[in-house]
Amino acid sequence: MAEQDRYNAHFTIQRDSPLSVATSVATTVGIFKSTILPSFGFHTGLSLVAYGVSRYADRADGKDWLWPASPVANAWWSALGTRVVYDGLSLPAAWAQLTYSEKLLLAGVTTWGLRLFYRIASRSLRRGADDPRYAADKRDPAFWSRAFLAQFLPEAAVQTLITLPFTLPFRAGLARAPLPTYAKLAHAAAVFLFSSGYALEVLADAQLETHKRRTGDMVLNRDGVWSIVRHPNYLGDALVHLSFPVLLWSAGLLHPLALLGPLANYGFLRVLGGDRDTERFQEETYKADPIKHEQFSQYRREKNSFWPSVTELVNRWTWAVVAIGAGGVVLERGMRRLL
Repeated sequence: MAEQDRYNAHFTIQRDSPLSVATSVATTVGIFKSTILPSFGFHTGLSLVAYGVSRYADRADGKDWLWPASPVANAWWSALGTRVVYDGLSLPAAWAQLTYSEKLLLAGVTTWGLRLFYRIASRSLRRGADDPRYAADKRDPAFWSRAFLAQFLPEAAVQTLITLPFTLPFRAGLARAPLPTYAKLAHAAAVFLFSSGYALEVLADAQLETHKRRTGDMVLNRDGVWSIVRHPNYLGDALVHLSFPVLLWSAGLLHPLALLGPLANYGFLRVLGGDRDTERFQEETYKADPIKHEQFSQYRREKNSFWPSVTELVNRWTWAVVAIGAGGVVLERGMRRLL
């Protein structure tokens, strides 16, 4: 009972009872109407706005600005907006109804989204022109005629899946499951994954900017967390998104469909875009600079793209990230006691 009170969770059914199975089936059928369809409409609406603005400005990178902004907006709308608009609650009352884990989930999603939004927006503004990859695509006279259906709408569909961990708990009306046996450990694991992943993203950005100021982008950066894998920012993003369903599980809030969130995000990072797409672009770009092209080829031979190799266990930056993750667990535990 003390553990349930700590996470502010109240349960009505037992995991192994026949009722729990029936409720799970019923809610799974209803999730399409309560969560997936409204989320897709939400993301599609924002994509339409982004498409209109992007087409008017002739800047396809407006789609990139939406990538972190849309999930954060959907998370807050699902958690608070729907309760204020449809249930007639005041904003403070809607906030007060959230459990500690739900508030922590919102905080994590928002922290992730704000960092990525700042990164994308600041880079776009400094560049003052469209992303070179989109500029090449826009040479096709029919680019804008096809862009919404070919690029903007598919990303809305992907975002619908990615946001499942932070829309399902608020929209689907799921019955809570009993806390897992190792709830405290699972909660700590979620905080560790988020802290480590977020640290990788922040350090990757900061170290890359420092490297560019120091070398003028004449030398490929392989220092810091870039010595662990070739794309530490993508690895960090995957760890952050994995932390969300782990957090839900630790609080008895996880529906199996929420696992589609980190899986869809991982697929986007590894298949639809992410490291492979980035490296194809780098390969073409570096052909004009034989020295940098050779550096890039050597980097690819010596370091994994996404997941670290076993040899990175002796890399001091690997342990620095682990230490930050552990520090995040200690910090969150102290803050929870104060709250």
